[in-house]
Amino acid sequence: MSHPERRRPTIEDVAREADVSRATVSRVLNGGVWVSDDAAERVRRAIKKTGYRINVHARSLATRRAGSVALLLTESHERFFEDPNFSLIMRSASTALAERELQLLLILADTAVEQRRAVDFMTAGHVDGALLVSGHRDHLDFLDDLLSAEVPITAVGAPLGFEKRVAYVQADDVEGARTMTAYLRDAGRTRIAHIAGPQDTPGGTGRLAGYRDELGEAFDERLVAVGDYSRASGAAAMTELLEGGADFDAVFVANDLMAAGALEVLASAGRRVPQDVAVAGFDDSPVATQTDPPLTTMRQPFERIAHEMVRVLLEMIEGRSPARVALPTELVVRGSA
Repeated sequence: MSHPERRRPTIEDVAREADVSRATVSRVLNGGVWVSDDAAERVRRAIKKTGYRINVHARSLATRRAGSVALLLTESHERFFEDPNFSLIMRSASTALAERELQLLLILADTAVEQRRAVDFMTAGHVDGALLVSGHRDHLDFLDDLLSAEVPITAVGAPLGFEKRVAYVQADDVEGARTMTAYLRDAGRTRIAHIAGPQDTPGGTGRLAGYRDELGEAFDERLVAVGDYSRASGAAAMTELLEGGADFDAVFVANDLMAAGALEVLASAGRRVPQDVAVAGFDDSPVATQTDPPLTTMRQPFERIAHEMVRVLLEMIEGRSPARVALPTELVVRGSA
């Protein structure tokens, strides 16, 4: 005996169950703009009860949208796997997009060839927009092609050279660096060194600027070394500072991975942390709790940054102007300083 196939729930079924209009259900499915919290909650419950699922293919044909967003990373493959911040941003962005039935596609575009392929892929309509992560100044020429093709883009941090043309969400690097430097001074440290991030990135320049501003006339160029955000570069920068001969009793490092490398060099040199040298990082990434001693650092709100990036990007896809958002950082005190 055959049984009739169960009818697939429709948007009208959801509207009837939630006691709202079809248009209200549609607005909830597309981000919840202009929908009250009560109506949105009723719609979400109705979706769950009816088992409604979006027909992504049909919606793509109707809206002429791909239903996907690119996470565009202009870093080497090695840096992608070494730095836990990238996975934190990717996971949070994916979660935020999934709430709107959108797919996140990872695109690694470090080399010129990879960037050309990325531009060809994105301008062919395979994505509705892009989230740009870790933009180095010298690696951003391809943005001209994406902007010319009117591909919506939101970046982590102000992309240098494109600050007025690209939307971005960033932690307040300058104020965070000021706060950390002031904390070290208030703890009685009088000679504070800095291991800066790459100076072709907004985080590298912003954190150096905040450190320098806070020190004022006490700033000493001999106490600054530059790394590339990797653990190895932090170790090399700390070696450079030790061999440079300038005395210091604290070091503020522009990210936690470099701070971990710096701690290893200090231990090998017989410098006690924090007794001889206080060490502070930036990010509050997972590595901050794995160092010996655990790392005092400035916490970046990575989950909130990712969610804000998605929000800003989706607004641009809907036709709104690019937005720029700065979020506060938070001092986290542990054993290293």
